[in-house]
Amino acid sequence: MPNSAALMSTDLPLPNKRRGKVRDVYDCTLTDGTEALVLVATDRLSAFDVVMPNGPARKGEVLTRMSAFWFDLIADRLGGRLKTHVLSTDPADIAGLSDEDVAMLRGRVMIGRRTRVVPIECVARGYLAGSGWKEYRQNRSVCGVELPAGLTQCAKLPEPIFTPATKAEQGEHDENISFRRACELVGGSLMSTLRDLTLSVYSMAHDYAAERGLILADTKFEFGLPLDGDVTTPILIDEVLTPDSSRFWSADAYAPGRDQDSYDKQYVRNYLQALVDDGRWDKQAPGPTLPDEVLMNTTKKYEEAFELLTGLTLH
Repeated sequence: MPNSAALMSTDLPLPNKRRGKVRDVYDCTLTDGTEALVLVATDRLSAFDVVMPNGPARKGEVLTRMSAFWFDLIADRLGGRLKTHVLSTDPADIAGLSDEDVAMLRGRVMIGRRTRVVPIECVARGYLAGSGWKEYRQNRSVCGVELPAGLTQCAKLPEPIFTPATKAEQGEHDENISFRRACELVGGSLMSTLRDLTLSVYSMAHDYAAERGLILADTKFEFGLPLDGDVTTPILIDEVLTPDSSRFWSADAYAPGRDQDSYDKQYVRNYLQALVDDGRWDKQAPGPTLPDEVLMNTTKKYEEAFELLTGLTLH
């Protein structure tokens, strides 16, 4: 599919539009009268916390289908402990949309319960990569979690760790914080619950991915407190276990002591970093227009991750 077919934005006849890095979010009423949220996964792509002017076609569809797959699996395996926000993935359930709107949204929409979002990114790490590796080299810990000496880049940790971060505004960087600081921000009881849920989902997903030849190195989740029903028990919201929110590696190619090839935006990051190294971009908005080759390779990585994990095909 040519990248000219990428969906970069939406303008639906629904109230209270919010634009994130990737998703357009609206309030809505379902055809049965339920008040809900609509999360539309566009093909926008962000790197170094800057949204690029163009994006890979179908990326939003892959993200939506992968999230839907994982939400179903979580409900099946952890449903007794953890509920999710998902009400539907069918845009025809949204009142007030035209047939053209429904067709555009098909495969890209997650309809969820309304919640009060907990302003903490809940990160689980099973391997020492990314900002965790950088922090470890400085003080042998990650977000206040002390780790053994002598670990190498991308090494498997003795056990998965919970490393929260504050949620940043668009264009800003999330800030890694200690568990103690997270408790100060939102309450100790709630954070203890979120830590335990985060590590439970990570462990389940890590083992599932391993059966399919992939390593789930780390991932981040978002939680919210429902605005109706049980308003005190957090539920899992937003997206889950996609290449945008997680680091997946090939188990066959894994070797600690170096960076790993990831099923994510690596082609984009590599291209952009080369521009930075050449002095042609400063990691500030606006981002540069991405070549078709970079976009197509990114789409292929996302699709490959989806097919390996789910056993399904996108075509």
